[in-house]
Amino acid sequence: MSNGLRQEDPLRRLLEKEAVISTINRLFRSVDEKDWTGAEACFAPNVLLDLTSLDGGEPESTSGAAIVDGWREGLAHLQVSHHQAGNYEVEVHGDDASASCYGIAYHYLPNDTGRNTRTYVGTYDFGLRKQGGSWRVNLLRYNLKFMDGNLDLEGREGGG
Repeated sequence: MSNGLRQEDPLRRLLEKEAVISTINRLFRSVDEKDWTGAEACFAPNVLLDLTSLDGGEPESTSGAAIVDGWREGLAHLQVSHHQAGNYEVEVHGDDASASCYGIAYHYLPNDTGRNTRTYVGTYDFGLRKQGGSWRVNLLRYNLKFMDGNLDLEGREGGG
């Protein structure tokens, strides 16, 4: 190139985008399989976690281990969780990447009401950094659009 900048290899860019998507998919699958070690391996040591669309509050800087510990405790009672993601948009800039996707999460817990599922529909925003040759999530933001089904699946208010 005439300005002295090296043009990025399109194949390498495509492979990096695919690796970013693979990391996100591995995170979702690890959670659903209750593979907590695998889930934690998808995170950078420090993560900006923003779940304010679910429960208010403020985004927090935390560790991947703390996030996974919360999921381990919060999802332990469920018989099944299932995350489905798609419509990925990924931008890669060197060792940093941003990604967004649509996501649907199903929680399943058989109970006496017969209202056995809760569904979350929304989008995710991710920041990732390449560390040690692998992409690691350092930003996780969930943007809830709506919830449906048994909103009290755990039965704290008599619903499950």
